[in-house]
Amino acid sequence: MELTAKDLNSTLWAAADEMRQVMSADVYKDYLLGLVFYKALSDKMLVEAYELLEDEKPENLAVAQEAYAEAAEDEETWSDLKAELQDRFGCVIDPDKTFSAFYEQINDRTFMLDNLSQAFRDIEAAGSGTYVGLFDDFDIQSKDLGKTPDKRNAMIAAVIKQLAGIDFTRYSEDALGDAYEYLISQFASESGKKAGEFYTPQAVSELIARIVTHKQDDKYGFSVYDATCGSGSLLLQIRKFIKNDDVKHLDNQSAIQFFGQELKNQTYNLARMNMMLHRVPATHQHLHNGDTLDADWPTQEPTNFDAVVMNPPYSQKYNAVDGLLTDPRFAPYKKLAPASKADFAFLLHGFYHLKDTGTMGIVLPHGVLFRGAAEGTIREELLKKGHIYAVIGLPAGIFFSTGIPTCVIVLKKNNPDRSVFFIDASKEFRKERAKNFLDAEHIDKIFKTYEAREDIEKYAHLASFEEIKKNDFNLNIPRYVDSSEEEEPIDLAATFAELAKLEQEEKLIDEKLNGFFKELRIKF
Repeated sequence: MELTAKDLNSTLWAAADEMRQVMSADVYKDYLLGLVFYKALSDKMLVEAYELLEDEKPENLAVAQEAYAEAAEDEETWSDLKAELQDRFGCVIDPDKTFSAFYEQINDRTFMLDNLSQAFRDIEAAGSGTYVGLFDDFDIQSKDLGKTPDKRNAMIAAVIKQLAGIDFTRYSEDALGDAYEYLISQFASESGKKAGEFYTPQAVSELIARIVTHKQDDKYGFSVYDATCGSGSLLLQIRKFIKNDDVKHLDNQSAIQFFGQELKNQTYNLARMNMMLHRVPATHQHLHNGDTLDADWPTQEPTNFDAVVMNPPYSQKYNAVDGLLTDPRFAPYKKLAPASKADFAFLLHGFYHLKDTGTMGIVLPHGVLFRGAAEGTIREELLKKGHIYAVIGLPAGIFFSTGIPTCVIVLKKNNPDRSVFFIDASKEFRKERAKNFLDAEHIDKIFKTYEAREDIEKYAHLASFEEIKKNDFNLNIPRYVDSSEEEEPIDLAATFAELAKLEQEEKLIDEKLNGFFKELRIKF
């Protein structure tokens, strides 16, 4: 029976308890996510190997492990099995290094952390390079795990035991990937900004995915690009809205091509694991570890995409050297984004890689809508060319990394009337403790409003280019959508009458009190 992501979440989070007591979330996440990924890979490999050997599903992982170990003892059988597994997974895990085998070794008290490290190295060295460097951040020598080798061994063994009861093959690919993202979101919640850098809340990702896939009729071969992809959550949301169920030769996988770049190696590895756990074929994931603004990527075909999605680090410093003014990404806009605020640099980079028929959605702080100087010049050029299609104000407090309000800017290369549609969705949220959340009904309202592109009092307005020009190309949302609530008029006569009534009541109370004091012979 296939289980859901909800069934996974509590068990996975419980495994974090072993580490939570001795290290912070931004440290232990590398170990837990690495082990979750390794177990998922190991489980799937064991079960598929059993199906190849026996032409049926195994009763449980222990049965699959036993058959796998027996197959390895027959040279011909093992050779054929390895070839098939290599083709499916890009690597082959030795029978004594599966997750199930490590669990058995822990129970037998023969488990050694070095063997797990060797298993990781074997995977990284296998195949066509799909897994190279995947476990770079899983440092078995780190003092964070324990001061001595024995303590480090015991810590990882305890986490393996917590995870051992999960059979990842009983969950759908989406459930497993969603549970992986659940862990990432929990780390973001615990450690704040550090973890928030690699996670975009699912609701925001879904809203952007719906927007950039809207009216995309040619689904086959759809391509999406994120130049600051973090853990890949924005990219992966696209799968929910681009369906290619008729593409049988891709084993029912959609024909989406995912392109993403990430600066931090640690987060880049998370994105690769996340792609694999969502079962994105290796031929459909094109991820790159590099500095987006310093060196353009991709530079080889394809370089333009059906959709661009981004949630870059806000107001990031970057090296705004004059030479970038001749870079084709930035040259048409006369000025460079200021060195202290790379917001427009990220926007222009992403927009450069958008197809003429595509749509881009980027999350940025509100400052980009109204700040002057170089940013004002860039914004004016974008508006004159008709590239800014919509501006959606989001509620404050919905991101783990910042409490400031943000907005989604939607860009197109084909918007001939140069109008801009404004939505003030700042009040569309559910509050829970100190955090605000966008729920399904909020996302649906925003998207349907975007789709209709019609005025709604105190919520949305379609501004003509002339109106924007009269506002000196300032896109601050309150200039176009007045969402303030009118104060109710004060009835002065009723107010004075209420005051007179209160004064009379006060006088009666004083008289009663004086009577009591008199009876008690208390003088003031």
